[in-house]
This record gives sequence, structure tokens and C-alpha cells, in this order.
Amino acid sequence: MCIQGFGNVGNAAARCFHAAGVKVIALQTVEGTLHNPAGFDIVKLNAHQQAGRPLADFAGAAAIPDESFWELESEFLIPAAIENQITASNAGKIRTRVLREGANGPTTLEADDILTGHGIVVVPDVLANAGGVTVSYFEWVQDLSSYFWSEEEVNGRLDTIMSNAFNTLWEAAAQAGVTLRTAAFTVACTRILEARHLRGLYL
Repeated sequence: MCIQGFGNVGNAAARCFHAAGVKVIALQTVEGTLHNPAGFDIVKLNAHQQAGRPLADFAGAAAIPDESFWELESEFLIPAAIENQITASNAGKIRTRVLREGANGPTTLEADDILTGHGIVVVPDVLANAGGVTVSYFEWVQDLSSYFWSEEEVNGRLDTIMSNAFNTLWEAAAQAGVTLRTAAFTVACTRILEARHLRGLYL
């Protein structure tokens, strides 16, 4: 897999995928782009970063041109830096199976169409980034009840909610013949209209 950004989202994604046995073969930050076809040692990379050392000094990978990052073949690509990174100019060069948006709005609408046309599954930010706000909701619920859950309970509840959300959108997308992004907006709007019908408007 390839990751753009190594902050809270990119770092956590690298650690989770690495723990699951997935190789992180490329990493891009504002400091440059590193590539190792055999996979990074994420533990060493984390230690390198925490020591405040420059990314270019990491011995476990080689520097490549920034534009080459988007052309690397991978199973997963996670843009987890800033918005508008995948555009009409580079979307056609991307060779991955699943693009999971870790940043907010990293893909333009034109690029989204190009990726879909190439058979790439795009997991949109509105779904992929929902874990953080979901856990914030958990914190609110726990504070209200003054009853606090273990980390294992939090992770279990989060896994259930996110899995159900993904399955709902996947089924909606398949039934309507649309992308996961369009399905997400369709499901959201439908739920809002249903709530309005049942509860009315409060002005």
C-alpha cells in the first residue's frame, strides 16, 4: 500500500495495515517521497519520526520523485494529507485497487470519475473518516452515563458501526449502479428526509 501523509491519520493507517501483514511500500510527505518495494519497517519509521529526524535520512527506503508516487502499483492507496491531491492530471496514472480517502476532499470530482472509469474503488472521506467522530460520540455517551468503556469495548463498538455503514453504502451503490460517494450522499439525504417526516421541523 501507499500512503500520502504521516500525521495522525497516515501514521495510524500505516501501523494498522502493518499489524495486519500489509506492506507499506511508499510514503509521501512535505519532505519528499520514499519507496521500498519490500515494505517499510513501520516501527523503525515511527522511531525515526519521533526522534525528529528528516524523512530523507530514513535508511529503510529510497527517495523517488514526488510525481512517481501516484504511478506506483498497489492494492491500497491512502491520501491522508490535504485536499485536491488527486486531480484530472494525475488520476489516470494511478494504479491501485482501493483508494481510501484519509484526508478531507483529497479527490476532485473530475478525478473521481476517472478513477471510477478505471475500476478503482474509492472509499470516500465522508465514510472513511467517520471513525473519529463516532468515537467522539462514544465519549459523549459515556460522560452522560458516567460509565466508561474499555478500549476493547470502544474498538468493538466502532468496528460494528463502521462495518454496518460500509455494508449499507456498498449495497446502495450496487443497487443503484453508482459510486460509494454518491451512495453516501443518497443514504444521508434519505435519512434526513425520513427524520423530517417523522419529527417535523423545529424552528
